[in-house]
Amino acid sequence: MPPFDFHAADLAALSARGRLRALAPRAGHDFSSNDYLGLARDPRLAAAVEAALARGAAIGSGGSRLLRGNDGEHEALEAEAAAFFGAEAALFFANGYMANLALLSALPQPGDLIVHDAWIHASAHDGMRLSRAPSAAAAHNDPGAFEAAIAGWRRGGGRGTPWIVVESLYSMDGDRAPLAALAEVAARHEGVLLVDEAHATGAFGAGLAEHLHARREVVTLHTCGKALGCEGALVCGPSVVRDFLVNRARSFIFTTAPSPLMAAAVREALRILAGEPERQVRLHQLVTHASEVLAPFGVAATGSQILPLILGDDVRAMAAAAALQARGFDVRGIRPPTVPEGTSRLRLSITLNVDEAAIDALGEALGEVLG
Repeated sequence: MPPFDFHAADLAALSARGRLRALAPRAGHDFSSNDYLGLARDPRLAAAVEAALARGAAIGSGGSRLLRGNDGEHEALEAEAAAFFGAEAALFFANGYMANLALLSALPQPGDLIVHDAWIHASAHDGMRLSRAPSAAAAHNDPGAFEAAIAGWRRGGGRGTPWIVVESLYSMDGDRAPLAALAEVAARHEGVLLVDEAHATGAFGAGLAEHLHARREVVTLHTCGKALGCEGALVCGPSVVRDFLVNRARSFIFTTAPSPLMAAAVREALRILAGEPERQVRLHQLVTHASEVLAPFGVAATGSQILPLILGDDVRAMAAAAALQARGFDVRGIRPPTVPEGTSRLRLSITLNVDEAAIDALGEALGEVLG
């Protein structure tokens, strides 16, 4: 077969099914980003970068953290982040994807078991593929299913550590994990609870697992590219976890360190988050308003800033998204394999980049588009 014929045919098949992805510029009212607190363009983040440059920070790190890439800006951020999230230690990664690869490829060992929520996102799946421990899916948000999977493994001779892997707030449905119950399952079986706080950090203060950091069997991941308005990710937990990742996590060891300037920006974002709780209050006021305005169209209240409108059919979802974009609303359609078959949807994201008037206008546009 000539080079790239397979790839061209695969793209054509995706197009025929209404699943071909393409890049599109940002335009219109923001109902699609993860910039939940509206910090991405905050001038204080730019000022923090300028201040770091003024004190001699480099634009690029120049190498991996274990070579010459380790910078005082990274270490200052990690110290402040550990205190902010209530953990013994923190480790800064370039992004959440690399952090999940590190956690799941390095921490679970042969003889251990990873039990993950069936709706866990792609980076966790990729990390598990690189793991030396087997993995099993548990029914979404069902602590009993996690318990049963671990108990069955123990009865079959499993003697290692069970690792429970969940998101605290699920990115496509906006629902929350029962973290307290899952932490109890982990404790009963001498296991570890890994919580990806990507969509909760900032929108819910220090995250939905904040109260669990006193327990040594809890490790959290906080991405910085969503509500914090920056880039990167912070793994927070016991010091032994940080030290082990520095020594054994290939996606940390063999990659260029994040820019020291981004570390300075994240520090400022954490300070803003700590000093301005009214941002979270305002966000949840908008969420309540949006839930009321959009309810007539089948948008269920989730209690979070993520409001899915499930339309089922791929083509219908993408056509609705295109029609809303043409009316000045940046709404994106989500299709399988990102979501289960038959659940293509509009993922409506509420951020501080919009106000009640924009939400009301979106409701009017939805009425026109959906008929």
